[in-house]
Amino acid sequence: MSLADKTIACRDCGEDFLFTTGEQQFYQTKGLLHEPGRCPSCRAIYKRERGLASDRPIREYHDTVCAECGRPARVPFVPRNDRPVYCSPCFDKVRAANY
Repeated sequence: MSLADKTIACRDCGEDFLFTTGEQQFYQTKGLLHEPGRCPSCRAIYKRERGLASDRPIREYHDTVCAECGRPARVPFVPRNDRPVYCSPCFDKVRAANY
C-alpha cells in the first residue's frame, strides 16, 4: 500500500489539515487503524479539556538568527545577546568540534 499526504477536514473546527505520509507511517507502527479526525490544535484542546495532556507546559519556541551561518533558527529558549545561538546543523558541528 503506497502512502501519500492527505488533506482531512477537522470534525471540530472544520478547517483542513494535512495528514502526512510520516504521520501515516507512525500510525501504522503503533497499530492505529483510523485516521485522525481532529487537526493538531483541536486535538490538543480535546486532550487538555479531558485531562489527557501531560502536566508539562507547552514548549515555547523563539525565532533567532544562527550565529554561524546566518540562517533563521527556532530555539526552545530565550536567546541572549551575550551567547551565540546556532541552528541545528551548525550546533551539531560546534558540539562535535568541542568534544
